[in-house]
Amino acid sequence: MSKKAIETYRGSCHCGRVQFLVKTDLLQIVECNCSICTKKGYLHHIVLPGYFELLSGKDDLFLYQFGTRIAEHYFCKHCGICPFCIPRSDPDKIDINVRCLDDIDITKCKVACHFDGRNWEEAILNNLSWRS
Repeated sequence: MSKKAIETYRGSCHCGRVQFLVKTDLLQIVECNCSICTKKGYLHHIVLPGYFELLSGKDDLFLYQFGTRIAEHYFCKHCGICPFCIPRSDPDKIDINVRCLDDIDITKCKVACHFDGRNWEEAILNNLSWRS
């Protein structure tokens, strides 16, 4: 895996009410094929909570849960965008939607892992690159 410096990125929902900062290297971008990620177009990047700071919009977030109700999918109640979530795979971490980061050329981002969320129970048993 190549090295990339840790940088601070700013992100937000579409209307800008929900804003956050994340400090990371953006090396582990994950695409998932589960029903919700496919429909949202979510590109995942998981970080420890200490690397994430919600700047504004806490009261503008709405929580959506389904299935096991472990994952916490947060979206802006005004514009509907999901800027981050608490993932089922790592409920002690924050999962940033890379598409919500400001000034990122998504066409230059490399997906490091394709997670088979349609077969979550089997896929989670594999050696997952974002956990190494």
